[in-house]
Amino acid sequence: MSVFVTGATGFLGQHVVKQLLDKDYTVIAAVRTDQKGDNLLRKFSDSRLSYVTTGDASRLDAYEDVFKNQGKNIKHVIHCAFPLNPEATNYEKDILIPARDSMKCLLDSIKKYASEYVEHIVMTSGVLTMIDLSKMNENSVTFNEDSWNPNTWESCQSDFLNAIGGAKMFAEKQGWKFYEDNKNTTNIKFTTIIPSYIFGPQTFDEDVQKNLNISNTVINQAIHATRIEDIAPLTSQCVHVSDVAKAHILPLESEELTGKRLIVSTGNFNEQDILNYLNEDFPILKGKIPVGTPSKGIENRSIGAVIDNSRTLSLLGFPLKSLRDCVDDTTVQVLKHEGRL
Repeated sequence: MSVFVTGATGFLGQHVVKQLLDKDYTVIAAVRTDQKGDNLLRKFSDSRLSYVTTGDASRLDAYEDVFKNQGKNIKHVIHCAFPLNPEATNYEKDILIPARDSMKCLLDSIKKYASEYVEHIVMTSGVLTMIDLSKMNENSVTFNEDSWNPNTWESCQSDFLNAIGGAKMFAEKQGWKFYEDNKNTTNIKFTTIIPSYIFGPQTFDEDVQKNLNISNTVINQAIHATRIEDIAPLTSQCVHVSDVAKAHILPLESEELTGKRLIVSTGNFNEQDILNYLNEDFPILKGKIPVGTPSKGIENRSIGAVIDNSRTLSLLGFPLKSLRDCVDDTTVQVLKHEGRL
């Protein structure tokens, strides 16, 4: 039996595929084009990996043929795909509707063709689904696994960040409704993984480019900055990509994680924290990148609302890698690619 992985060619998706193969799972990867699929097979070079071409994953029939033809062989589904379009201006058309339709198509196809075979669906969500951005500066506020973004379909169209949060939230809620509606008539279980900013190296060195995936942008900017102004200000939480991938696989192996929202996040950071580690850990960068103001780093400090994922950490049972691990692992790969290490 196989694990079907959507978004398999993406930054997170490739890490998920790698860890599944490392654990001897058979994987069916969903890809947009044959070219992407062939490239994935070449990179992994593993007979337990195959792919199906779905085209645009937001089409309402994108996954139908997969489950119609191979549903009997699919035991688990990991849904990493998400229509992240940083150039979007029509948030409803370009982000909200594609995310909703992709999730609907996946769930409808499973229900129609594979409800007696699929045992677990794990979905990639995100912290924007469970925080209220308007309250992030309030020290008295705590968000946890029970929290939900308060935005409506209309209000989340105010800007890109709210649109991403809304799209992930509405897609996740579709999954929970599907689970509740079908848990008494099928054996399908459901779990969501809620990561913060995902940092870390690419699965394959060849995927290191001048412009990395969006979540690694702040580290990449800092590595190549000559002035503090070259780095976009950012205050958030982060997590190592390998930990996020691991968290997606554990629910397939642990009944205890069924029906859970799992927040994978290692704590606060800002751009100064990243500069601090780059200057401390990479002599080759010292004197070339800005120092900033080291004392302005916020790691391990309280800065407004708290994201409490203690329940998740207890359930997962493994320690998350630190911000320093995230920064150093990403930077080593970039500098080696550039011939500077």
